[in-house]
Amino acid sequence: MISEEQFQKEISLIIENAIREDVGDGDHSSLACIPANAMGKAKLLIKDECILAGVEFARQTFNYVDKDLKMEILLNDGQQVNFGDVAFYVEGRSQSILKAERLVLNGMQRMSAIATKTNYFVSLLEGTKTKILDTRKTTPGIRALEKWAVTIGGGENHRFALYDMIMLKDNHIDFAGGITKAIEKTKRYLKDSKRNLKIIVEARNLIEVEEILQSQGVFRILLDNFSFEDTKKAVALIEGQSLTESSGGINENTIRKYAECGVDYISSGALTHSVFNKDLSLKAI
Repeated sequence: MISEEQFQKEISLIIENAIREDVGDGDHSSLACIPANAMGKAKLLIKDECILAGVEFARQTFNYVDKDLKMEILLNDGQQVNFGDVAFYVEGRSQSILKAERLVLNGMQRMSAIATKTNYFVSLLEGTKTKILDTRKTTPGIRALEKWAVTIGGGENHRFALYDMIMLKDNHIDFAGGITKAIEKTKRYLKDSKRNLKIIVEARNLIEVEEILQSQGVFRILLDNFSFEDTKKAVALIEGQSLTESSGGINENTIRKYAECGVDYISSGALTHSVFNKDLSLKAI
């Protein structure tokens, strides 16, 4: 993953761009009927059962819109919440609260859905050594928010983007002329460019696992669409020489069985691409 500093820059860019997109040259609905000096207060009302995520994102959004807005936080990111709970109060200029409202809700509803699903997957892995990873199958433009939500739900982040890790998948391997050539070319590239990036290599079968093991310096082997039986065999073959990751259509019905094969990680695009937003509202009081 990228550094905490770079990650925060990504969050700031998301907020800046989302406000630009939503507000444009002004929130004319508010400007038309609410005086600039009018003060107000609102509460973030929970209307679902979920893992709450995005409170800190809301704080940063309110601060970007108007540094004089004040939050009273009652519930924190990562907490289990229920219908009727109040996560926080926000107080200050009414126009500013309304300007930030939609972005706060959009972000928190999406993040809470992802955190909730991740937390459920984490619970299914309890008692095993296996950890759940997200993927790059995220909503364009808000990847940082979605990966943040995964960590709030108890999961771990895979690489952030194309630039922070080497991941040689089937198409890379085929275009490069095979596994060994792909790995050799990658090592040469990293040396020539003076980059220190970890290497993950995808295997499609046990023969490819054996070939990957002949090359040194592979950080993790991705076992893509392996059966349970072949996953167990692959873990035995690898025997700690590289970390192991299972992927490929793994869901709540199969995740435990893959974990019991002994893999270090399971990655799931469903954490971010197959969730339904949680129901939250910002209500004036």
